[in-house]
Amino acid sequence: MKLSHRFVKNIPENLEEGILYISIDYATAIHKCPCGCGKEVVTPFSPTDWKLTFDGQSISLFPSIGNWSFECQSHYWIKNNKIEWAPKWSRDEIEAGRAYNIIAKEEYFNNKKPIDETKAISTKQESYQGIWSKFKKLFSHH
Repeated sequence: MKLSHRFVKNIPENLEEGILYISIDYATAIHKCPCGCGKEVVTPFSPTDWKLTFDGQSISLFPSIGNWSFECQSHYWIKNNKIEWAPKWSRDEIEAGRAYNIIAKEEYFNNKKPIDETKAISTKQESYQGIWSKFKKLFSHH
């Protein structure tokens, strides 16, 4: 599946399917979920959220987009205006990803620098240890 992109000042009220709307002023992109469920997917740009790459012709967002709160639970990347589907995540993987996001935000905003993944774990609550090890295991196979 391919997306078009539109740079806009304000996000329109009615989103069209297959278009990634990008507002630099508001540091965010929004699109309809590519699974067809019709839900709106918001991806804010920040050091702890998504990063946007525009090469003059196409858009990429990093990291992947996991719509865990949607019924569809779609998971995908946007690379060069194309949807690349990612594997479905289990409940444990989703929880580990959410825990990692919390740790990354805490680390960044407490220190105002990118997260050092190993340091973040050693300085956080022990309850994160089990979740973090599951998260690391998930990505060590790729």
